Amino acid sequence: MSTSFHLRSLGLALVLAGATGCSSPKTAVYEHENFDDSGTFSRNYPVSDIAACEAARRALLSQGYIITSSDPKLVVGNKSFQQTGETHMQISFNVVCANDGKGKSHSTMFANALQDRYALKKVNNSASLGVGVLGSVSMPIGSTDDSMVKVASETVSAPKFYERYFALVDVFLPQEVKKTEHIPEQPKAELGVPEPKVAPAAEKVPAPKEEPVAPAVSTPVTPAPEPAPIVPQAEPSPAPAPAPAPTTPDLPPPTEAIPPLPTPAQ
Repeated sequence: MSTSFHLRSLGLALVLAGATGCSSPKTAVYEHENFDDSGTFSRNYPVSDIAACEAARRALLSQGYIITSSDPKLVVGNKSFQQTGETHMQISFNVVCANDGKGKSHSTMFANALQDRYALKKVNNSASLGVGVLGSVSMPIGSTDDSMVKVASETVSAPKFYERYFALVDVFLPQEVKKTEHIPEQPKAELGVPEPKVAPAAEKVPAPKEEPVAPAVSTPVTPAPEPAPIVPQAEPSPAPAPAPAPTTPDLPPPTEAIPPLPTPAQ
């Protein structure tokens, strides 16, 4: 009996040891942090730190962000996005402006966005029912409340998202700085959401309305002048043919004298 028990225990220990050796430890999330300066979250600007943060604040305000900070060197803005009826997303934008040591007119702007996701969850309500012997018993009353619960939170790391933001900050820099640094004027681009949006259904374009055409006003038609009667003209008589020139045959002169004609008898 004891030998069988020891054999079973040894077999179980070997199985557990084999399972432990086959399972490889997962790489921790912080192992992917290289702390290299990729340039995704920072930009240098030829203005002071206060002027840079003012341009950053105006850029967020132009996109509908609610500014919640009053520090001239720190900007914090929030914006909510309702993706579907049961999902909600909020972006918290944080901008810090610092002097980069090259003078009062040079600064570095650091920006990062935090993306929080919320989902609609149903919570069952319960009420306590007092029973004399059992005491207080919690019983469901059959009603539910819908509430938004945070289900995910992540720092936005998409480079294109920050490129659009820093390009928008360039638009709100002082005009004299743009002229000095030869920064081209760019149209204000929409910051948008860090992930690709679902293409909305094409809206129906209303057909162009036909403008009412004014009725044509009838005007009297002037009759065309009658043509003059055609008078037949007499045909010219043909010119008479020229008379043929008399032709005289060339006869040789007489060689003998012609005798006179006889006179008739009386």
